[in-house]
Amino acid sequence: MTTLLERAADARRRASAFASEYPFEPHFLNLGGATMHYVDEGPRNAEPLLFLHGNPTWSFLWREAVKRFSAERRCVAPDHIGCGFSDKPRDFPYRLETHITNVEKLVDALGLERITLVVHDWGGAIGCGFAVRRPEKVARLVVMNTAAFTGIRAPLRIRACHVPVLGPLAVLGFNAFARAASVMATERRGGLEEPVKRGLLAPYGSWSERIATLRFVQDIPLTPAHPSWSTLMDIEHGLERLQHVPMCLIWGERDWCFTPVYRAEWQRRFPKAEVHIAERAGHWVMEDAREEVLGWMQQFLAAHPLP
Repeated sequence: MTTLLERAADARRRASAFASEYPFEPHFLNLGGATMHYVDEGPRNAEPLLFLHGNPTWSFLWREAVKRFSAERRCVAPDHIGCGFSDKPRDFPYRLETHITNVEKLVDALGLERITLVVHDWGGAIGCGFAVRRPEKVARLVVMNTAAFTGIRAPLRIRACHVPVLGPLAVLGFNAFARAASVMATERRGGLEEPVKRGLLAPYGSWSERIATLRFVQDIPLTPAHPSWSTLMDIEHGLERLQHVPMCLIWGERDWCFTPVYRAEWQRRFPKAEVHIAERAGHWVMEDAREEVLGWMQQFLAAHPLP
Protein backbone atom coordinates (compact mmCIF):
# COMPACT_ATOMS: atom_id res chain seq x y z
CA MET A 1 0.00 0.00 0.00
CA THR A 2 1.37 3.42 -0.99
CA THR A 3 1.80 5.84 1.92
CA LEU A 4 0.85 9.52 1.73
CA LEU A 5 4.54 10.44 1.88
CA GLU A 6 5.20 8.21 -1.13
CA ARG A 7 2.22 9.74 -2.96
CA ALA A 8 3.53 13.23 -2.27
CA ALA A 9 7.01 12.31 -3.51
CA ASP A 10 5.53 10.83 -6.67
CA ALA A 11 3.38 13.93 -7.26
CA ARG A 12 6.42 16.20 -6.87
CA ARG A 13 8.39 14.04 -9.28
CA ARG A 14 5.65 14.11 -11.91
CA ALA A 15 5.14 17.86 -11.52
CA SER A 16 8.87 18.57 -11.83
CA ALA A 17 8.52 18.62 -15.64
CA PHE A 18 6.33 21.72 -15.36
CA ALA A 19 7.26 23.00 -11.89
CA SER A 20 7.49 26.61 -13.04
CA GLU A 21 3.82 26.42 -14.03
CA TYR A 22 2.62 24.35 -11.08
CA PRO A 23 4.87 24.93 -8.02
CA PHE A 24 2.44 23.67 -5.36
CA GLU A 25 2.88 21.22 -2.50
CA PRO A 26 0.69 18.13 -2.89
CA HIS A 27 -1.98 17.28 -0.31
CA PHE A 28 -4.13 14.16 -0.07
CA LEU A 29 -7.43 13.11 1.48
CA ASN A 30 -8.54 9.51 1.91
CA LEU A 31 -12.18 9.35 0.85
CA GLY A 32 -12.63 5.69 1.75
CA GLY A 33 -11.91 3.63 -1.34
CA ALA A 34 -9.90 6.29 -3.17
CA THR A 35 -7.47 9.10 -2.33
CA MET A 36 -8.00 12.64 -3.58
CA HIS A 37 -5.13 15.02 -4.35
CA TYR A 38 -5.66 18.73 -3.81
CA VAL A 39 -3.78 22.02 -3.83
CA ASP A 40 -4.06 24.06 -0.62
CA GLU A 41 -2.19 27.37 -0.78
CA GLY A 42 -2.46 30.57 1.23
CA PRO A 43 -3.26 31.42 4.87
CA ARG A 44 -5.31 28.66 6.50
CA ASN A 45 -7.47 31.16 8.42
CA ALA A 46 -8.25 33.32 5.38
CA GLU A 47 -11.46 33.21 3.34
CA PRO A 48 -11.35 30.19 1.01
CA LEU A 49 -11.63 29.99 -2.75
CA LEU A 50 -12.58 26.48 -3.90
CA PHE A 51 -11.71 25.78 -7.55
CA LEU A 52 -13.44 22.86 -9.29
CA HIS A 53 -12.19 21.70 -12.69
CA GLY A 54 -13.91 19.67 -15.40
CA ASN A 55 -12.91 17.09 -18.01
CA PRO A 56 -10.21 16.46 -19.23
CA THR A 57 -8.42 18.95 -16.99
CA TRP A 58 -7.26 18.92 -13.35
CA SER A 59 -6.14 21.41 -10.72
CA PHE A 60 -3.42 22.53 -13.13
CA LEU A 61 -6.15 24.57 -14.87
CA TRP A 62 -6.33 26.89 -11.84
CA ARG A 63 -2.59 27.37 -11.34
CA GLU A 64 -2.50 31.08 -12.24
CA ALA A 65 -5.57 31.87 -10.14
CA VAL A 66 -3.99 30.10 -7.16
CA LYS A 67 -0.78 32.07 -7.65
CA ARG A 68 -2.70 35.34 -7.92
CA PHE A 69 -5.04 34.97 -4.96
CA SER A 70 -3.19 32.81 -2.43
CA ALA A 71 -1.25 35.72 -0.95
CA GLU A 72 -4.41 36.86 0.86
CA ARG A 73 -6.88 33.99 0.47
CA ARG A 74 -6.84 30.23 1.01
CA CYS A 75 -6.97 28.59 -2.40
CA VAL A 76 -8.09 24.96 -2.55
CA ALA A 77 -8.17 23.09 -5.87
CA PRO A 78 -8.89 19.34 -5.80
CA ASP A 79 -8.39 16.79 -8.54
CA HIS A 80 -11.59 14.79 -8.91
CA ILE A 81 -11.07 11.05 -8.45
CA GLY A 82 -9.64 9.69 -11.70
CA CYS A 83 -8.04 13.05 -12.55
CA GLY A 84 -4.70 14.77 -11.99
CA PHE A 85 -2.73 13.25 -9.13
CA SER A 86 -5.76 11.63 -7.47
CA ASP A 87 -6.30 7.88 -7.57
CA LYS A 88 -7.59 6.45 -10.85
CA PRO A 89 -9.38 3.25 -9.85
CA ARG A 90 -11.06 1.25 -12.61
CA ASP A 91 -13.87 0.00 -10.39
CA PHE A 92 -15.24 3.26 -9.00
CA PRO A 93 -18.67 4.94 -9.26
CA TYR A 94 -17.69 7.78 -11.58
CA ARG A 95 -21.08 9.46 -11.21
CA LEU A 96 -22.05 13.08 -10.66
CA GLU A 97 -23.50 12.19 -7.26
CA THR A 98 -20.19 10.64 -6.15
CA HIS A 99 -18.11 13.64 -7.25
CA ILE A 100 -20.45 15.97 -5.32
CA THR A 101 -20.10 13.84 -2.21
CA ASN A 102 -16.31 13.87 -2.57
CA VAL A 103 -16.27 17.68 -2.66
CA GLU A 104 -18.49 17.75 0.40
CA LYS A 105 -16.08 15.44 2.24
CA LEU A 106 -13.13 17.67 1.29
CA VAL A 107 -14.92 20.82 2.48
CA ASP A 108 -15.81 19.21 5.79
CA ALA A 109 -12.33 17.73 6.28
CA LEU A 110 -10.71 21.14 5.75
CA GLY A 111 -13.36 23.01 7.73
CA LEU A 112 -14.07 25.45 4.91
CA GLU A 113 -16.70 28.14 5.53
CA ARG A 114 -17.93 31.14 3.51
CA ILE A 115 -16.56 29.62 0.34
CA THR A 116 -16.12 31.40 -2.95
CA LEU A 117 -16.85 28.60 -5.40
CA VAL A 118 -15.09 28.87 -8.78
CA VAL A 119 -16.30 26.32 -11.36
CA HIS A 120 -15.67 25.33 -14.95
CA ASP A 121 -17.01 22.58 -17.24
CA TRP A 122 -18.03 19.50 -15.15
CA GLY A 123 -17.01 21.51 -12.09
CA GLY A 124 -20.20 23.53 -12.63
CA ALA A 125 -22.58 20.63 -12.09
CA ILE A 126 -20.40 19.22 -9.29
CA GLY A 127 -19.99 22.58 -7.56
CA CYS A 128 -23.63 23.58 -7.89
CA GLY A 129 -24.57 20.13 -6.66
CA PHE A 130 -22.56 20.84 -3.52
CA ALA A 131 -23.90 24.40 -3.28
CA VAL A 132 -27.60 23.44 -3.41
CA ARG A 133 -26.91 20.69 -0.86
CA ARG A 134 -24.96 22.98 1.49
CA PRO A 135 -25.98 26.56 0.57
CA GLU A 136 -24.92 27.86 3.99
CA LYS A 137 -21.29 27.13 3.01
CA VAL A 138 -21.24 29.22 -0.18
CA ALA A 139 -20.69 32.99 -0.07
CA ARG A 140 -19.93 33.72 -3.75
CA LEU A 141 -20.07 31.93 -7.10
CA VAL A 142 -17.77 32.39 -10.11
CA VAL A 143 -19.10 30.40 -13.07
CA MET A 144 -17.13 29.78 -16.29
CA ASN A 145 -18.33 27.89 -19.39
CA THR A 146 -20.42 25.21 -17.76
CA ALA A 147 -23.96 24.04 -17.10
CA ALA A 148 -25.96 22.75 -14.14
CA PHE A 149 -29.27 22.25 -15.91
CA THR A 150 -30.92 20.26 -18.70
CA GLY A 151 -32.73 21.38 -21.82
CA ILE A 152 -29.87 22.20 -24.23
CA ARG A 153 -28.76 19.52 -26.70
CA ALA A 154 -25.17 18.35 -26.30
CA PRO A 155 -22.83 18.87 -29.29
CA LEU A 156 -22.28 15.99 -31.70
CA ARG A 157 -18.62 15.69 -30.67
CA ILE A 158 -19.74 14.94 -27.12
CA ARG A 159 -22.52 12.55 -28.14
CA ALA A 160 -20.08 10.63 -30.35
CA CYS A 161 -18.09 9.62 -27.26
CA HIS A 162 -21.16 7.72 -26.06
CA VAL A 163 -21.00 5.37 -29.05
CA PRO A 164 -20.17 1.85 -27.78
CA VAL A 165 -16.69 0.51 -28.63
CA LEU A 166 -15.77 3.54 -30.78
CA GLY A 167 -16.04 6.04 -27.94
CA PRO A 168 -14.00 4.05 -25.38
CA LEU A 169 -11.37 3.11 -27.97
CA ALA A 170 -10.85 6.73 -29.00
CA VAL A 171 -10.80 8.15 -25.46
CA LEU A 172 -8.85 5.39 -23.68
CA GLY A 173 -6.67 4.02 -26.45
CA PHE A 174 -5.75 7.19 -28.31
CA ASN A 175 -6.38 9.85 -25.64
CA ALA A 176 -8.49 11.52 -28.33
CA PHE A 177 -10.63 13.56 -25.96
CA ALA A 178 -7.77 15.17 -24.06
CA ARG A 179 -5.53 15.63 -27.11
CA ALA A 180 -8.34 17.12 -29.17
CA ALA A 181 -9.27 19.43 -26.32
CA SER A 182 -5.73 20.88 -26.27
CA VAL A 183 -6.56 22.32 -29.69
CA MET A 184 -10.36 22.54 -29.87
CA ALA A 185 -10.90 23.95 -26.37
CA THR A 186 -8.68 26.97 -27.03
CA GLU A 187 -8.76 29.78 -29.54
CA ARG A 188 -5.00 30.22 -29.40
CA ARG A 189 -3.49 29.80 -32.85
CA GLY A 190 -1.76 26.42 -33.00
CA GLY A 191 -3.32 25.33 -29.71
CA LEU A 192 -1.91 25.67 -26.23
CA GLU A 193 1.73 26.53 -25.54
CA GLU A 194 3.83 23.40 -25.10
CA PRO A 195 4.49 23.78 -21.33
CA VAL A 196 0.77 24.25 -20.69
CA LYS A 197 -0.23 21.39 -22.98
CA ARG A 198 2.36 19.16 -21.33
CA GLY A 199 1.01 20.01 -17.89
CA LEU A 200 -2.63 19.45 -18.77
CA LEU A 201 -1.93 16.09 -20.44
CA ALA A 202 0.67 14.83 -17.94
CA PRO A 203 -1.69 12.79 -15.71
CA TYR A 204 -3.27 11.02 -18.70
CA GLY A 205 -0.30 9.32 -20.35
CA SER A 206 -1.59 5.74 -20.42
CA TRP A 207 -4.78 3.80 -21.09
CA SER A 208 -5.36 3.12 -17.38
CA GLU A 209 -4.87 6.79 -16.47
CA ARG A 210 -7.70 7.90 -18.80
CA ILE A 211 -10.52 6.02 -17.15
CA ALA A 212 -12.16 9.16 -15.71
CA THR A 213 -11.79 11.01 -19.00
CA LEU A 214 -14.09 8.39 -20.50
CA ARG A 215 -16.36 8.03 -17.47
CA PHE A 216 -17.01 11.78 -17.28
CA VAL A 217 -18.16 11.79 -20.90
CA GLN A 218 -20.28 8.69 -20.39
CA ASP A 219 -21.85 10.29 -17.31
CA ILE A 220 -23.29 13.19 -19.30
CA PRO A 221 -27.04 12.54 -18.90
CA LEU A 222 -28.36 12.96 -22.43
CA THR A 223 -31.77 11.39 -21.67
CA PRO A 224 -33.99 10.82 -18.61
CA ALA A 225 -32.99 7.14 -18.67
CA HIS A 226 -29.41 7.98 -17.71
CA PRO A 227 -28.38 7.18 -14.09
CA SER A 228 -27.23 10.78 -13.46
CA TRP A 229 -30.31 12.45 -14.93
CA SER A 230 -32.16 12.61 -11.62
CA THR A 231 -29.06 14.04 -9.89
CA LEU A 232 -28.80 16.80 -12.48
CA MET A 233 -32.52 17.50 -12.21
CA ASP A 234 -32.21 17.86 -8.44
CA ILE A 235 -29.41 20.38 -8.98
CA GLU A 236 -31.41 22.28 -11.58
CA HIS A 237 -34.43 22.51 -9.30
CA GLY A 238 -32.21 23.54 -6.40
CA LEU A 239 -30.54 26.46 -8.18
CA GLU A 240 -33.18 28.80 -6.81
CA ARG A 241 -31.60 28.29 -3.37
CA LEU A 242 -28.58 30.20 -4.68
CA GLN A 243 -30.40 33.34 -5.80
CA HIS A 244 -29.07 35.25 -2.80
CA VAL A 245 -25.43 34.34 -3.56
CA PRO A 246 -23.44 36.95 -5.54
CA MET A 247 -22.56 35.41 -8.90
CA CYS A 248 -19.98 36.32 -11.53
CA LEU A 249 -20.40 34.77 -14.98
CA ILE A 250 -17.22 34.66 -17.06
CA TRP A 251 -17.64 33.24 -20.54
CA GLY A 252 -15.35 32.25 -23.37
CA GLU A 253 -17.72 33.25 -26.15
CA ARG A 254 -16.20 31.01 -28.84
CA ASP A 255 -16.73 27.80 -26.88
CA TRP A 256 -18.07 25.09 -29.23
CA CYS A 257 -19.33 23.02 -26.28
CA PHE A 258 -20.79 25.46 -23.76
CA THR A 259 -21.91 27.98 -26.35
CA PRO A 260 -23.38 31.42 -25.59
CA VAL A 261 -26.76 29.68 -25.38
CA TYR A 262 -25.64 28.25 -22.04
CA ARG A 263 -24.48 31.68 -20.85
CA ALA A 264 -27.88 33.11 -21.76
CA GLU A 265 -29.58 30.38 -19.72
CA TRP A 266 -27.44 31.22 -16.69
CA GLN A 267 -28.37 34.88 -17.13
CA ARG A 268 -32.06 33.98 -17.36
CA ARG A 269 -31.86 32.00 -14.14
CA PHE A 270 -29.65 34.55 -12.34
CA PRO A 271 -30.58 37.99 -13.73
CA LYS A 272 -28.56 39.78 -11.03
CA ALA A 273 -25.33 38.01 -11.99
CA GLU A 274 -22.31 40.10 -12.99
CA VAL A 275 -21.43 39.08 -16.55
CA HIS A 276 -18.09 39.27 -18.36
CA ILE A 277 -17.66 38.01 -21.93
CA ALA A 278 -14.27 37.08 -23.35
CA GLU A 279 -15.09 37.58 -27.03
CA ARG A 280 -12.00 35.82 -28.43
CA ALA A 281 -11.78 32.99 -25.89
CA GLY A 282 -12.85 29.38 -26.29
CA HIS A 283 -13.81 26.72 -23.77
CA TRP A 284 -10.61 27.06 -21.77
CA VAL A 285 -11.27 30.69 -21.00
CA MET A 286 -8.64 30.61 -18.24
CA GLU A 287 -5.99 29.89 -20.88
CA ASP A 288 -7.28 32.13 -23.66
CA ALA A 289 -8.08 35.23 -21.58
CA ARG A 290 -6.10 34.66 -18.40
CA GLU A 291 -5.38 38.24 -17.37
CA GLU A 292 -8.90 39.43 -18.15
CA VAL A 293 -10.40 36.57 -16.16
CA LEU A 294 -8.16 37.16 -13.15
CA GLY A 295 -8.92 40.88 -13.29
CA TRP A 296 -12.67 40.26 -13.40
CA MET A 297 -12.40 37.87 -10.47
CA GLN A 298 -10.40 40.41 -8.48
CA GLN A 299 -13.03 43.10 -9.12
CA PHE A 300 -15.85 40.74 -8.19
CA LEU A 301 -14.24 39.71 -4.90
CA ALA A 302 -13.60 43.35 -4.01
CA ALA A 303 -17.19 44.34 -4.89
CA HIS A 304 -18.63 41.64 -2.61
CA PRO A 305 -16.54 41.62 0.56
CA LEU A 306 -17.44 39.04 3.16
CA PRO A 307 -18.90 40.39 6.43
